[in-house]
Amino acid sequence: MALIPYDREAAVAYAHRWAYGRNPQFYDYEDLGGDCTNFASQCLYAGAGVMNFTPVFGWYYIDPNDKAPAWSGVEFFWNFLTRSEETMGPFGRSCRLWEIKPGDFVQLWNTRDRFSHTPVVVQTGRIPTLRNTLVAAHSEDADYRPLSTYSFQKIRFLHILGVRTGPDREVGPLLQGQ
Repeated sequence: MALIPYDREAAVAYAHRWAYGRNPQFYDYEDLGGDCTNFASQCLYAGAGVMNFTPVFGWYYIDPNDKAPAWSGVEFFWNFLTRSEETMGPFGRSCRLWEIKPGDFVQLWNTRDRFSHTPVVVQTGRIPTLRNTLVAAHSEDADYRPLSTYSFQKIRFLHILGVRTGPDREVGPLLQGQ
């Protein structure tokens, strides 16, 4: 298995492009509980270019009825990216606010007693704080929104480390050529 870098600039560019719109290549889950992690996955895919097509425990999107739970579920997204197994696809680790970079992700715990929102980091200050860490998101669409403007009980940060790919760089079916 080969290791390739995560293209943070591509992930952020995608976030800016689609923060207030919907890419027609993907279903909009807004009316089915929210579209935030679906949007986060799209941004991640724009920067990774590799999916993991393992049924149930992978991270992929083929169509609205054929996708991994990690593509649109907050906890599943976290669990896939922080997995210990060295399997295909992007991977990351939990980090502190001061380690966050554009192209990374934040998850917020709100009044539903669970982590339920996944914005993508699009900009940080020299030393990231809640005020100068700006995010893009769906489900309350936003771009360049300061983390300090969200109401939450807990927050966690997810730093993307890289992407594992096969020898032939198995690229998913979407976003090719974008």
